[in-house]
Formats: sequence, structure tokens, C-alpha cells
Amino acid sequence: MNSDITDFASLAPAYPEMLMAVGVLVLILVGVVVNKERSGFVTWLAIILMAVTGVLVATQHADGVIFNGLFIADSFSRYMKVLVMGGAALALILSVSNDVENGTHKYEYAILATLSTLGMMIMVSTNDLMTLYIGLELQSLSIYVMAAIKRDDSRATEAGLKYFVLGALSSGMLLYGASLIYGFTGHTNLQEIVLAIASEGRSIGLIFGVVFLLAGVAFKISAVPFHMWTPDVYEGAPTPVTAFMAMAPKVAAMTLMIRLVIDTFSPISTDWQQVVIFLSIASMVLAAFAAIGQNSLKRIIAYSSIGHVGFALVGLSSGTQVGVEGVAIYMAIYVAMTVGLFACILSLRTETGYVETIGDLAGAAQRRPFVAAVMAILMFSLIGMPPLAGFFAKWHVFLAAVEAHLYVLAIIGVLASAVSAFYYLRVVKTMYFDPPVREFAAVPNELNIIMAVSAFFIVTYFFTVGNPLAQVAHNAAGSLF
Repeated sequence: MNSDITDFASLAPAYPEMLMAVGVLVLILVGVVVNKERSGFVTWLAIILMAVTGVLVATQHADGVIFNGLFIADSFSRYMKVLVMGGAALALILSVSNDVENGTHKYEYAILATLSTLGMMIMVSTNDLMTLYIGLELQSLSIYVMAAIKRDDSRATEAGLKYFVLGALSSGMLLYGASLIYGFTGHTNLQEIVLAIASEGRSIGLIFGVVFLLAGVAFKISAVPFHMWTPDVYEGAPTPVTAFMAMAPKVAAMTLMIRLVIDTFSPISTDWQQVVIFLSIASMVLAAFAAIGQNSLKRIIAYSSIGHVGFALVGLSSGTQVGVEGVAIYMAIYVAMTVGLFACILSLRTETGYVETIGDLAGAAQRRPFVAAVMAILMFSLIGMPPLAGFFAKWHVFLAAVEAHLYVLAIIGVLASAVSAFYYLRVVKTMYFDPPVREFAAVPNELNIIMAVSAFFIVTYFFTVGNPLAQVAHNAAGSLF
């Protein structure tokens, strides 16, 4: 009996994942019993489950490697898991209002979101190529269904199908890369792969494996040239699902890429740096120019997310602790900006549905001044204008690039930010200077709260959470070096 208790205590680093797994089973039972008419009850239970698990992660200090080296818990994984939980829970809150219209009223939606979040937690704590794939597919398969959950909407069905087909392609690339790495090192454990590379040196086959593996992960963060699915899926999927995809999975996949390049492939840093720098430049430049001609709000947000992934990769390109710290801060601010932006979009609802194009925002400043003000603040922050939080996010990653002597990369990033200002300011101009063309429905209370908190965080970042967040990110990044 005592040995059983001891064995269970040794699994302490995985307690949050175990809680989520048991919670999903409970949610399924509750969903079946209370029926689909009360699906909001299941959604709020899922939100509470994520909040409780997030608190457990934040307060837990059980570091270590368990399950025969398959799973690792450290300060970096705890930091990123809190971001994942926060992003997923906030996306579920966004789905509560007008859930029937969005297709998210089915109790299965909250269960799929929770399963996807569990997959992201496994991704963040992966210490082996096998757990990497299991976590990645658990996250992806759930989102495929979420994207197409509005079954009577042809656009949502098309979005889910596109994401599934291209996601299967990316999974194949990732598995091929993993098989090459296993073949040339003889290991699937990330820590053993490091030792094998350090002792045996690099080879052409290993480099090919690294490239394919990083390409599979790059698809999940929608970095160019693996971004093809993003605008179409973001536009076709129900807006709350788009919000979910834009936040938590991005954080989890970015964490996975950081752990791979900083930990596993550190002996061949000159090789992976070339790949990451290319992904960064391509993402920043393409997103800056491709979004200029867009009129759909969700397509603009898609290209914006591609661009911000490129900016985050600027920090990772440095390969230093300062760079990883910058990426950690960037992802926290990105989640805050994204949830506020989607809350604004979901708040601007007309008699014909949600706003879809920039023209639909005309006169929003007169009809909904608070929503327009928050959205304007977020647009300026996304550009990176001081003293808003978005400026400090870019400051940290550009600083890391400059310290690593990647001056050209930093200059390209600054120029891409300047170009992207065009389509962000176009939204502000439409809200404040174009005459009103329609009336907007009343704003749900939960959306008002999210917008207020997001705007407060963005505006007062330097004076409130800036230093504490930087310290936590510093400690988290330090655990990888």
C-alpha cells in the first residue's frame, strides 16, 4: 500500500494533466446527462476546470522527468501552461454569448476544447518525440472538429476540411523528420538526442530530419511558408473557434519549437538558426504586405497572427536566454491582445450577424464608443506603438536579436511593423471617421469585462505587470539553459 502511495506521489509533475484527463471524462458524463439544451452548464464547468488546473500549475513546484523520460516539468513548462490555460479558458468564455448562432451550443464543443488543451499541456511538457506527436495530434484532431462544428454552415465545413487535409500533411512531415532523427541518433528521447548529436556530430540525414520536424511544428504556428491554411480556416470557422485557434495552440506550438531548438538541437545551433531566421523573415514580410489588400476582418487577423509569429521568432533566432525570455513575454502579451480583439468583434453584432468586413465597422465609435476605444487601443498595440504593451513585446525580441548581432533581422522586423501599420490604422479610421451605417446589438456582460481587462493590461503594462511578468519569464527561460 505504501509503495502505491509513493508511486503516485512520484507522478506529482503530471498532476495537472491527470486532473484535466479526469475532468474531461466527468464533462462527458455531465454532457450526456444534462442534454444539449443546457450546454452552457458544461462550458462553464470546462472553464472552471481550466482555471483550477491553471492555479494548480502556477502553485506547483514539482519539477522532474517522469514516465521513463517521456514527460518533463520545469519552470518554463509551468509558465507556458498557464498561458495555454488562460487562452483556452478565455476563448471558451467568448463562446458563451450567442452560442447557438456560432454553433458552439453543443456540449461536445467544450469537451473538444478541453481535450485540445490537454494535448497542448502534453506538448509543452514533452521530453520525447513520441509524446510530442501524441500531444500534437490530440490538440489538432480536436480543433479539426471544432472548426467544422457548425455543420449546417458550408464555410465552417470547408474550413474544417482544409485544416484537416493540410494538418495531415504537416503531421506526415513531422513524423518523417522524427523518423530521420531517430534513425541517425538511435533515440527518441530529447535529452538523449542531445548527447548523441554532441558525441557523434552532425550529418546530412540529421539536418534533413531537423528541417522536416521544424516544418511540421511551423505549420502549427502558421509560419510562412506553412501558413496557407490560416486565412481560409480563420475566416470559415465560427468566430469563437477562430479565437481559440489564435491563442492557446500558438503558445503550445511555440513552446514546442523553443524546447526543440534550444534544448534538443543546441549542438547544431548554426543549422537550425538558419531555418528559424528564414521562417521569421518570411512570416513578417508576407503578413505585412498580404494583409493590405484584405477586407475581411478575420483574414486580417489571420495575417496579423502570422506576422506576430514572425516577430516572436526574431527572439528565438538569437538562441540566447534573453531571446527565449523575449518570446515568453511576447506570447503573454499576444494572448492578451488577441482575446481583447475577438471580444470586440463578438461585441459588434448587427441584425444580420457579426461584423465580417472592415466596412461593417463604420460608425462604431458613435454607436459603441467603449468597444471602438478598446479596439483602437488594441490596434495601436498590435502595431507596437509606445507605451502600449505591444511595444514592449517587440522591444524584448528585437533587443535579443541586436545582442546576438542579427542586425538585419531586427531592421526587417521594424520595417515590417511600419508596413503593417497601414491595415491596423485602416480599421481605426473606419470606426472613427466613416458615417454609421447600422445599429449594433447590446454587448454581453462577459465581453465587456474581457475588453476592459484586456485594455487595462495593454495600457498600464509598463506600470503594473511589466516587471513581474519579465521576472517570471526570466526564471522560466533560465530553466532551459
